[in-house]
Amino acid sequence: MLTLLVFVLLAAMSLALVRAVRGPTVYDRILAANAFSTKTIVMVAVFGFMVGQPDLYLDIALMYSLIGFIATVAVLKMAEFGNLGAAGSDTQSRLK
Repeated sequence: MLTLLVFVLLAAMSLALVRAVRGPTVYDRILAANAFSTKTIVMVAVFGFMVGQPDLYLDIALMYSLIGFIATVAVLKMAEFGNLGAAGSDTQSRLK
């Protein structure tokens, strides 16, 4: 049963990867990359159950999810504002 789940996840990951490459807008690509990341997290967790060490692989999946979330926020900030730096004089003048 877990083997079937792996093949379904691989198919879903390939579809998300196609959307990430061919997405018409930047936001479609970011959403597809985030979906690919989520499916990768599930794949790591399933692999942990397949090899009989779910504790280790669930920890790895948790760290990957945190890194993926931070990366998604950073890419969205870069797409929206054009920089990742702290609020400088340019941003402060826009807020006033």
